[in-house]
Amino acid sequence: MHSTREKQASSSFKGNALAAFSFLLWGLMPLYYQYLPNADINELLAFRILFSVPFMALVFLLLGRTMPSMSALKADKRSVVLCGLASLIMCVSWYSFTWAITHGQVLAASLGFFINPLFAIGLGVLFLGDKLTSAQKLAVILGTCGISYMVYSYGELPWLALSMGSFFALYGLCKKFIRFDSLTSVTLEAIWLMPFAAIYLIWLWSSDQSVAISSALSGEVSVLLLYMGTAPLTLLPLVFFALAVRATSLSMIGLMQYIEPSLHFLLAVILFNEHFDQVKAVSFALIWTGLLLCSLEALPTLRHKLLANKHSG
Repeated sequence: MHSTREKQASSSFKGNALAAFSFLLWGLMPLYYQYLPNADINELLAFRILFSVPFMALVFLLLGRTMPSMSALKADKRSVVLCGLASLIMCVSWYSFTWAITHGQVLAASLGFFINPLFAIGLGVLFLGDKLTSAQKLAVILGTCGISYMVYSYGELPWLALSMGSFFALYGLCKKFIRFDSLTSVTLEAIWLMPFAAIYLIWLWSSDQSVAISSALSGEVSVLLLYMGTAPLTLLPLVFFALAVRATSLSMIGLMQYIEPSLHFLLAVILFNEHFDQVKAVSFALIWTGLLLCSLEALPTLRHKLLANKHSG
């Protein structure tokens, strides 16, 4: 009995550690992209897609797992097609995020991932029949007020943050209907887009427009390596996250997801010296308040589940 309880506690701790580490890696990602200021985002996206496939193949090999057979894929064509749709949706979110952190807009990236849960709540209500709790309703109202205040003050929508938050929420919604495991679906998403990425990079090279390849040919191999490195950089946290989901509760993961935008915020203000004025302060404060209320509301449920698991052990 004690052995079972100890194993459950160990598994839960391992899952929590993996989840925290994945969000930490995502949160520190702007540090890497500072070596690629004003990067060619289209070429960067193509390199990221192309080298995602061999990287995920290596992950499967290291984990001792095998990709589903062609017969298994044919048996679930719907999920295969949804993986293609998910890859297109993720491209928009990743494109916006990458542009932001390579063009001095890390605060926009932070805002995008802070408001992502609000979009996710809305999509859950519209498409999954979810019912909002009192705290979630208030969080949506406060988040809407925060965005509205920013629009009123600046006279324009925060497009970068909204595109990141909304498309990442759509990506999560799409993944709800994919029956493959996380690692398999991520690999299939890259495979769907790999031919287009390869054709685009070949065209860039043949027309002498490739930044990375031209730099490598002129002796600056580091630029090419940085472009290629975006694949493991963005996928490694996802691998840790996929492993974490198996070992810990979604409630705990939900509470820890704010590690990422919090780190983005601190890096933007403290390290990158981005302008943080009164308007952003008010907008962020309203959104943070809503998310804090949701987190506080979730804590008793999380505590109850942890106690139930403990007693069942």
